[in-house]
Amino acid sequence: MRAPGRRRAARGLSLIELLVGTAIGLIVAAAAASIVSAHLRESRRAQLEARLMQDLRGAADLVARDLRRAGYWAASASGVRGNDGAALPIANPYGPEIPTADGVLLSFDRNAAAIATVGDDERFGFRLRNGAIEMQLGAANWQALSDAGTLVVTAFTVVPRVDEINLADFCERPCPASSATCPPRQLVRSFALTLTARSATDPALTRTLHSGVRTRNDAVVGSCAG
Repeated sequence: MRAPGRRRAARGLSLIELLVGTAIGLIVAAAAASIVSAHLRESRRAQLEARLMQDLRGAADLVARDLRRAGYWAASASGVRGNDGAALPIANPYGPEIPTADGVLLSFDRNAAAIATVGDDERFGFRLRNGAIEMQLGAANWQALSDAGTLVVTAFTVVPRVDEINLADFCERPCPASSATCPPRQLVRSFALTLTARSATDPALTRTLHSGVRTRNDAVVGSCAG
C-alpha cells in the first residue's frame, strides 16, 4: 500500500493551473507579437521615409542642374563689348528666367553656336502637374521628372533672386550723376528651390526639401562713361 504523500506527488496539473498557464502564455505571445508588429511598422516607415527623401533629392538635383546653366551664352563676351567692330554690345538672348504660377521657364546656349537667337531645343523649364514635376525639353515638349506612383509632389516653388555688384572701380572716368546706366553692375543670380511631397503609399508621411542654387552665368548691365 502506497503512502498518501506519494499519491499527492504523482498528481498532475489541475484545470485551474492549466488555464492560468495558458493565459500567461497567450499574454506573453501577444506582447511579443505586438512588439514585432510595431518593429515592422517602424521599419517600413523608415524605408518609405528614406525613399521619399531620396526621390526628393534626386528631383531637386535634376532641377538644380539646369538652373545653374540658366542664361549661359557661348558669345557672352559680345554682351559687354562690341562684336566685330559693332558700336554697341549685343544683349544676351538667353534670359532672364520667367517664374510661372507652378514653376519656372529658362533657356541656355545648348549648342554653343554663338548666335543671338534662342532655338526651340534650347528652351527648358519645370512645373508641377498632377502631383508630379514635369521638365520641358524643347518648345512644348514636357516630360515627367518624378513618379507620382512613388511620391506625390504637393508644392513646388522656384524663387529667383538677384544681387548687384557695383563695378564703378573698373571705369576710367567717374559716372555722371544723372546717368541711369553708369556704372556697370554685375548681376549675381540665384534661386530658392522648395519641394514638398508625400508618400504615395503612406499619405501621412510628408517631407519638405529646401535648396539654394546659384547660376554660373552672371549678367553685366550698364556701361562706363564714354
